Amino acid sequence: MVLILDITTTIAMLFIVTAGLMMIFGIMKIVNFAHGALLTMGGYAAFVVTQLGWSPWLAWPLAFATGMIVGAIIEYLIVRPLYKRPLDAILATWGLGIVIGQLIILAFGRDVKFADVPLTGTWSLGGTDYSAYRLLLIPLALGLCALLTALLNGTRFGVKTRAVIMNEELASGLGIHAGRIRFITFSLGAGLGTLAGALISPLSSIDPNMGITWLVSAFMLVMVSGHSMPSLIVTCAVFGACQVIVSTYASPVLGGLTIAVLAALTLRIRPKGFAHD
Repeated sequence: MVLILDITTTIAMLFIVTAGLMMIFGIMKIVNFAHGALLTMGGYAAFVVTQLGWSPWLAWPLAFATGMIVGAIIEYLIVRPLYKRPLDAILATWGLGIVIGQLIILAFGRDVKFADVPLTGTWSLGGTDYSAYRLLLIPLALGLCALLTALLNGTRFGVKTRAVIMNEELASGLGIHAGRIRFITFSLGAGLGTLAGALISPLSSIDPNMGITWLVSAFMLVMVSGHSMPSLIVTCAVFGACQVIVSTYASPVLGGLTIAVLAALTLRIRPKGFAHD
């Protein structure tokens, strides 16, 4: 039972961490190497809330709002001129991630920090006591998947977003403001990234490099899953389950490599991942 719960909660964490990157990379085709830094920002937002003695639940809206604001600034000043220069965008966001990391070190130092857990204690499932907060992440991930799927597939914003990505010139000719759509999408993806950092920070320590450990796995998952949120959560389920099983029965070191290895094999067989033409 513990193994099943470990697998399920790991899947939830992977999806939460990857959803923001899916918005930016999977949909907009912008390689955002600053995603790890945004996750780290979310972790430190949770730490600030803890230091101020506020309710740990406030870390979530604070992190999301911070990410939206920072994402809007990044899109307007750095990313907007580089939409048609993807290699330059990679270098720019990579450098930006380093800058954000150094600013975090200047503000908080290199010491490991910790954030309070919003929901303490355990819940009993099938006679097994398990962390209540980790279990809470499961409905959060499912709700986030449903919300983003509805936003992208069931709203005018989603229709306009797909139109801009498929044919920006035609979309602009139809009166769709492509720049505004990209601005909102990038800002939302950044907000989801910092929110993810706040959500996972109570389960581990917070340090200036906490986001980097998630960055490779997040990119691998998005590359394999294509551009669909339901596809992403299925990919997280398969790869996350394999990661937990390998970590449990073989070695945590090998478990940490599982997602990258499986993604490489999948992309070798299907170069476009699970994306639909």
